[in-house]
Amino acid sequence: MNKLALALAIATLAGSAYAAPATFNIDPTHTAPRFEYSHFGYSTQVHRFDKTSGKIVLDREARTASVEVSIDAKSVNTGYALFNEHIQGEDFFFTEKYPTITFKSTKVKFEGDKPVAVEGDLTIKGVTKPVTLTVTSFQEMRHPMLKKDAIGANAVTKIERSEFGMGKYAPHVSDEVTLSINVEAVKE
Repeated sequence: MNKLALALAIATLAGSAYAAPATFNIDPTHTAPRFEYSHFGYSTQVHRFDKTSGKIVLDREARTASVEVSIDAKSVNTGYALFNEHIQGEDFFFTEKYPTITFKSTKVKFEGDKPVAVEGDLTIKGVTKPVTLTVTSFQEMRHPMLKKDAIGANAVTKIERSEFGMGKYAPHVSDEVTLSINVEAVKE
């Protein structure tokens, strides 16, 4: 083996052994957390939040990651201005006092080099509870338009809204709520 080939082999091994974690900023234009619940058994209502920010730090080789998501609760979008105001009131999100919903990971589980679950603390209306987000899809690749590395994931969990001080009208309006965080993030 010539010296150049040996040097390249050593550099490749050294680089992969010490790969640095990458930080990705959440793209607010392609991230819209949703929540859904049964409305009197008639239908499943699906609503979203329009303003989200945060960071994801990922090292696929080391199988480590961290996730921080901040959701502007005042950006709730039901499709109806009057209902937006209603669920921002004291009985539900109480956005005047608690304008932000947060999720901070405590552990990320991997299968191979892909995250499959994110354990962490969800804070709504000043109440923090542990939840596990199941990652239903994950993609990492070069963004074709931005020409930067990017990641995307869909993650879901179920919560009991009464545990967060938002139980009004339960059980007619279901206590169980499905929370989906569909996220895209671009490398710093």
